[in-house]
Amino acid sequence: MRKGIHPEYRPVVFRDRAADYAFLTRSTMTSERTVEWEDGRTYPVVDVEVSHVSHPFYTGTARVLDTAGRVERFERRYGKQDGA
Repeated sequence: MRKGIHPEYRPVVFRDRAADYAFLTRSTMTSERTVEWEDGRTYPVVDVEVSHVSHPFYTGTARVLDTAGRVERFERRYGKQDGA
């Protein structure tokens, strides 16, 4: 790699405020805010809207769409096209 052109890769805390969950990982993200982590060190913290703890797909609360009902409703509304 060429020196001086890549962002710094360092430990960063990502915090999901909705689920009250945080995890420490490495990233190039930057932040002015910091947080003291469990190991006693201070790391930059990035607040995120959704993480694997709060996303409906991972939590099992995702809604299953009734696609058959949607198709039938579309056909009723616009009429079923024959031949095409």
